[in-house]
Amino acid sequence: MATPIGNLRDISLRALDVLKGVEAVAAEDTRVTGRLLAHYGIDKCLIAVHEHNERRAVKQVLALLGAGKSLALACDAGTPAVSDPGALLVAAVREAGYTVTPVPGANAAVAAFAAAGLDSPHFLFYGFLPAKAGERRRALAALAPLPYALVFYEAPHRVAECLNELDKALGGTRRVVIARELTKMFESIHVCPLAEAAAWVAGDADRGRGEFVLIVEGTPAPAPDSDAARRTLQALLAELPLKQAVELAAKIGGGRKNELYRLALKMKRDS
Repeated sequence: MATPIGNLRDISLRALDVLKGVEAVAAEDTRVTGRLLAHYGIDKCLIAVHEHNERRAVKQVLALLGAGKSLALACDAGTPAVSDPGALLVAAVREAGYTVTPVPGANAAVAAFAAAGLDSPHFLFYGFLPAKAGERRRALAALAPLPYALVFYEAPHRVAECLNELDKALGGTRRVVIARELTKMFESIHVCPLAEAAAWVAGDADRGRGEFVLIVEGTPAPAPDSDAARRTLQALLAELPLKQAVELAAKIGGGRKNELYRLALKMKRDS
């Protein structure tokens, strides 16, 4: 089940009903979840399930379920198994024949994307990039040509280095959204070219504190009147109706449908 990413009021009525109704709560950090429960006057048995003990904790959880007990799974903030532990436990519980029911709610990536203002119909959620420099560079090289907005999580002690690497790998002209401490007292959302991002963070000590969501624009779509777009449309228009040709050309080349549609109409008239 999803828990608040900062503001404790960002929890659903359904989530509170679930927490009140279950007999135990599996928590990434029992202290963090304990504070959430205490805030709402809920007293439950807490079981630690984190990245270091998740495999071992599966047995304890299955034993409780086998005894007819009900259980909720919560990470420190946001949704379990989304850059947080929980996937192994969920898989094991379902494999054992028990029902797994999602209780949706707060998510930092979605909250940041909603406030980003990027004109992108698609985004790719990557989460945390590899900590090792070589692995991180290889990951970014694979992501660089994609036309989707790229969504990353980053820790404060690595954010400046990460922004520098994004600049080198993706190009400094792409816009980046730096969303920090979402829903908390010092929430900030800043948009700038990647080339300026690391310097902006370094310009104020407070800008490097907290938990970060970084969203980078996808690689720019080719101009709709480029030779490549024209060649693609020409081949497709020879075999397909105009609307289908445009839709397929947009998928192949990543261009905007309305611009490709205008180009296709012009090509039809010219021919």
